[in-house]
Amino acid sequence: MLKSNQVTRRFGNFTAVDHVTMTLEPGHVYAMLGPNGSGKTTWMKMASGLMKPTEGEITFRGEVIGVNSRRHITYMSTEPFFYSWMTIRDVGKYYADFFDDFSPAVFDGLLTEMELSPEMKTRSLSSGMAAKLKIAATLARDADIYILDEPFNGIDLLARDEIRRAILRRAEPEKMLILSSHLVEEMEAVADIAIFMHKGKLIELRDLEEMRQRDGISMADRYRQIYGHVEVDAQ
Repeated sequence: MLKSNQVTRRFGNFTAVDHVTMTLEPGHVYAMLGPNGSGKTTWMKMASGLMKPTEGEITFRGEVIGVNSRRHITYMSTEPFFYSWMTIRDVGKYYADFFDDFSPAVFDGLLTEMELSPEMKTRSLSSGMAAKLKIAATLARDADIYILDEPFNGIDLLARDEIRRAILRRAEPEKMLILSSHLVEEMEAVADIAIFMHKGKLIELRDLEEMRQRDGISMADRYRQIYGHVEVDAQ
């Protein structure tokens, strides 16, 4: 469904994403992993159509990512993207105006599950509450691809359970989820395929169940193997 073909993104002399080639299919939850500066967010923004590659291309169902693909791909950034004057109810109306596939009923259900009141002002929300609101607004769309950058960031343990359940409900055979997070153990509870990146390059793409059965290691173990080794080499 989503193909990245030799995708490169440069900012001046800095290469954020370096010739990344991979094919991602529906029916999977992908964990995009790597230390800071690995290129995860930059690649996600290109896959969402918010940024263009310097070289290569990303296609959705054979069409280069652009205006049409944005109707099928929803992206949640790490940055806040609500106006300070908005209430949570206003956020729902805002999304409903912009996206035909946004479901106010699903949004309201997620708000209830995450203990968020529609009357709350976005400017008064804690970082954890604001994070839950972003999740609710993103998952209330009936998209084909959900791209979530750091969905567990700044959220306490119980709230992570709520978000994990909401994410897994969207893990349907015809849909795809791509998540990034530094909380590797949290990601292992939802993902079935891991994408390991470092310094803009794709290190490997692994089926987690196959890795556990064949190699006898978890995603967290493999993370330590890859990036512990990289850090030693760098010294």
